[in-house]
Amino acid sequence: MRLGAGAVLAASIVVPLVRRRRRIPATVTMASLVSGPLAVAVLRPRTRARDVVLFALQMWAFTMAHELPYDDREALRRRLRIRYPIVADRFLGLGELPNVRLQRALSAPGRVTVLDRVLSVVHWIWFMEPHAALLFVQARHPDRFPRAARQIAATYDLGCAIYFAIPTAPPWWSAEQGYIPERVERVPAQVAAAEAPQVRRIMVDAGEELWRRAWSPLYDAFNGNPWAAMPSLHFATSLMAAIHLAEAGRAPGVVGWAYAGALAFALVYLGEHYVTDLAAGAALVALVRRGEPLAEPIVEAVNSVLRRLERAAAVV
Repeated sequence: MRLGAGAVLAASIVVPLVRRRRRIPATVTMASLVSGPLAVAVLRPRTRARDVVLFALQMWAFTMAHELPYDDREALRRRLRIRYPIVADRFLGLGELPNVRLQRALSAPGRVTVLDRVLSVVHWIWFMEPHAALLFVQARHPDRFPRAARQIAATYDLGCAIYFAIPTAPPWWSAEQGYIPERVERVPAQVAAAEAPQVRRIMVDAGEELWRRAWSPLYDAFNGNPWAAMPSLHFATSLMAAIHLAEAGRAPGVVGWAYAGALAFALVYLGEHYVTDLAAGAALVALVRRGEPLAEPIVEAVNSVLRRLERAAAVV
């Protein structure tokens, strides 16, 4: 049993990496990803270190899984939703996208400002922030870690499921493709549509300036599926992390909430997300928090099976 679990664990790492070259079906890749954390649960006894490894494998699974639909870009493009968040955000922005309002008021087309750099860094910190929050909870309040890890993992997983079901374009992509030529009263009538204010992806300009030659491989590594935008998991997971940091203490809660607020502003200003995406992310957090009691019987059933497998694998 241990040998089989070890093989499953290895497959959960290798299969996603070679899936494109070997043309491995998405269903097989997904099955290998789901099996990885379960294999670790069988192989290793329950310790705090194993908890960290389980969550790391969960994040590996999410990172690879959310890219899978983009492997077949043409099929995904046929299902891509573009206009509904534009319509919703124009309503919220009283006729104009909040992205455009912020960029017109605060950015300087043609150059990277200090604000551009600061907010880009705020955005990049997100790749570590929810995980750093979990490590803090584990170090200071280990009894709170399992629940925090479950809820953050559920936020990632449910968001990924929505990406599969409703692929949605972000504002920067829609602007690049000509879906957002904003016209408002303050723009002179003689300005051509191509020159009208549009959403720019400011983070790219800031990244090219800061990272120089390293920017291109970094961008390619973290841009595995540009059509995974609704809901905003950037905001949802930072919001969930803020909630658990606040439950762990007042000071860490202030830090968590301050970061979540700064990130929300940065995501809209930088052109990464619509306000609608952020609202959907907040709704996802509420769903996970309220829905956890309903999921407990399923979680306990899975845990019961894993405990039996763990005991059987420990027999020599």
